[in-house]
Amino acid sequence: MKDPALLEKKLGLAFIDRGLLMEALTHRSFLNENRGWPYPHNERIEFLGDAVIEMVVTQYLFETYPDRTEGDMTAVRVALVNGQMLAEVSRGLGIEEFIFMSQGELKDTGRARTYILCAAFEALLGALYMDQGWKAVQAFLKRVLLSRTEGLIDAGAHRDPKSAFQAKAQEQYQTTPTYRVLEETGPDHDKHFVCGAFIGEELVAKGRGAKKQEAETDAAKQALKVKGWS
Repeated sequence: MKDPALLEKKLGLAFIDRGLLMEALTHRSFLNENRGWPYPHNERIEFLGDAVIEMVVTQYLFETYPDRTEGDMTAVRVALVNGQMLAEVSRGLGIEEFIFMSQGELKDTGRARTYILCAAFEALLGALYMDQGWKAVQAFLKRVLLSRTEGLIDAGAHRDPKSAFQAKAQEQYQTTPTYRVLEETGPDHDKHFVCGAFIGEELVAKGRGAKKQEAETDAAKQALKVKGWS
């Protein structure tokens, strides 16, 4: 792990309260191995950052695309703020090497790492909001996240699998699909969900995710493939 001051330089940021940055970069697991660590883990500030990111993205879409419907804007927002996207942005910015986490977490490069990267990004934005306010968050997200919007729209990546699956299910079966949590594992800071996409009582497909919404979306995506509706 490197000096977080190097991360500030890399991101083009300069925190007034460096403690907020340290909090944002501290994963809960690190505290278990470093009892004297003076900073709290990042889950509370991640909660704030999650809300701030969603609001900034919402305002940007509302102002930038006046002709798009609520449904369109919601789909684009989901594509921009889902865990996979934020983890990808986090990794691309080099945040990963600055996160304080346990030796066990350092060895895990799978789904849990994706969740940690997403959480760190959200926490970083929560810290930036607390340190410098709304405009600083807007400017930063415009550089690192909102610049991806047009590419997502052009590629059709904003299309919501759940909406597509619902439309097809209603067309073919005259019913609205439902979703159920089939499995829920892991501690509060590292949950894993398995959700099923159902048409009536038929389990069409299962999906996985670090959040229930992500697992439902994955289930809808798999269900479209199973039914040949992709």
